[in-house]
Amino acid sequence: MKTTQSPSLKLCALALALCAPMAWAKLPAPSPEAKAKSAEAAAKTAWSGKVDAYKLCQAQDRVAAKYRASATAAGKTVPAAPETPACSDPGPFVYTPLGEPKPLEVSGAHSPAPTAAAPPSTQQPAAVTNPTPKAQ
Repeated sequence: MKTTQSPSLKLCALALALCAPMAWAKLPAPSPEAKAKSAEAAAKTAWSGKVDAYKLCQAQDRVAAKYRASATAAGKTVPAAPETPACSDPGPFVYTPLGEPKPLEVSGAHSPAPTAAAPPSTQQPAAVTNPTPKAQ
């Protein structure tokens, strides 16, 4: 059985094969402004998640309180509510950029120790170098 392909399908396949390497090309490194903008967007997204969790916590507390009130009014015995942490308000969005990291010389980092020329051991037994008092 012989299959024939249309010329447009062959042309499409050729165009895809020629354009595929461009999809794997390296993009240039982002500029400092772009990095700062993406860091701020990430911080705002994290804050939005905290606000959503806070609002959900408040809604759950209202629903539980309404359920307990309606069950008590209907004469049902309602078990004690389990202890849950209080809803914490994340507050308004405030973004403080981290700034540039300090170079090692300014940050107070110390140089690495020099390479040892001799082993750290001695010929003295440990009992002589670290005497311990006898237990009575």
